Amino acid sequence: MTTLHRADDGLVAYAKGAPEVIVAACSAVSTGVGDTPLDEAARRTILEAAQQMARDALRVLAVAGKEQAVVDDSESGMTFLGLVGLSDPPRQEAKAAIRTCERAGIRVIMITGDHPVTALAVARELGIPNADRAVSGAELEGMSDAELGSDVEHIGVYARVSPAHKLRVVEELQRMGHVVAMTGDGVNDAPALKKADIGVAMGITGTDVAREAAAMTLTDDNFASIVAAVEEGRGIFGNIKKYLMFLLSSNIGEIGLMVGATLVGLPLPLTAVQVLYVNLATDGLPALALSVDPPEADLMRRAPRNPRTGIFTRPVVILMLIGGIWAALANIGLFAWLLHSGRSEADAMTLTFVALVLVQFWNAYNFRSDRLSLLQRPFANRWLNLAVAWELGMLLLVVYVPFLQTPLGTFALSLQDWALVLGVSLTILPVLEVAKWVERRGLLGARD
Repeated sequence: MTTLHRADDGLVAYAKGAPEVIVAACSAVSTGVGDTPLDEAARRTILEAAQQMARDALRVLAVAGKEQAVVDDSESGMTFLGLVGLSDPPRQEAKAAIRTCERAGIRVIMITGDHPVTALAVARELGIPNADRAVSGAELEGMSDAELGSDVEHIGVYARVSPAHKLRVVEELQRMGHVVAMTGDGVNDAPALKKADIGVAMGITGTDVAREAAAMTLTDDNFASIVAAVEEGRGIFGNIKKYLMFLLSSNIGEIGLMVGATLVGLPLPLTAVQVLYVNLATDGLPALALSVDPPEADLMRRAPRNPRTGIFTRPVVILMLIGGIWAALANIGLFAWLLHSGRSEADAMTLTFVALVLVQFWNAYNFRSDRLSLLQRPFANRWLNLAVAWELGMLLLVVYVPFLQTPLGTFALSLQDWALVLGVSLTILPVLEVAKWVERRGLLGARD
């Protein structure tokens, strides 16, 4: 950038910019004894000093001036005035965030207008992968699309790039099938921000153009906030999957119980009021609790999900079917055994109803993860614990309070009855644990 200022003897021009560009525009250098011609040796000395400053992770600007300048030739024949080194140390949380990205299968690339040496020094300090070399804008200009396509997945640092170069890198990564998030704050970042799948602008230092071109704005200009947003998004998606798995598996179990009993010639195992109770009272609060379930411990150690893959992947569907079908079979078996053992139909219906409710409770804990064992932090969701405790209290009221027994067709269970229904309901745990064990080994198909 060059600015012109009025002085007593005409205009004075002052310029700042990349050392190699400013030095090329100078014919003299200012020294302690006055201006002296700028020869090749002096040029090399200045550029070597700039290189050394860049190795120390400083952003280097050269400054120059010209007296009695005119607009047309203000950027030629200038006098070199000096080098300015700007220190912008990376935030400590940025280093940790980049390591988290690497574990989460997210590749971080630096694209900057800084000198390649400065960019490499900063990249190495941050721990950016593939920071063994920096590809400059000039090198990008000389690369064909085929050459860039073969190298783009192995380049970690781009330096001295123009807006067109940034846009080209984003387009090439997208062509390779990657989902690209681009961060930026300046006007020159706007084309790449607009083209990226997710453009992220800086809210504090960002220009209006950058914020308008981006899909998201950071209010704290902190890279770690992007990583936190990724974790939050993964957690939300996971929780949507959890409560859908729980509700659908529970419904499969209820439908399977009613249909299965009819197909094998048994009377209906639940009354209409009991079915309504299970759907409205038993399923609702646990499902809501699963929607705010804490993120799984390995959430940010998984590869990104394929955006073209929905929630209901093959393993998810198989787990839901296993949970639902087993619940139906266990309860049909319980109902049939009770009838054949001489218990009345009303007694058999009550015990089957209670067993089904208990199965739903176990399912809620089981479907806190579609891959991790129930034994890993089983009670980490305090809202689920409260929901199940509340529903268990309601179940006890339905079973033991006389004026609730009549509409729901229940009776007071003995300790032997509780032991029976608890034993039947607990069978869902080993079944789903085995299913998850098989799923963790990839035998049920691709997860995402």
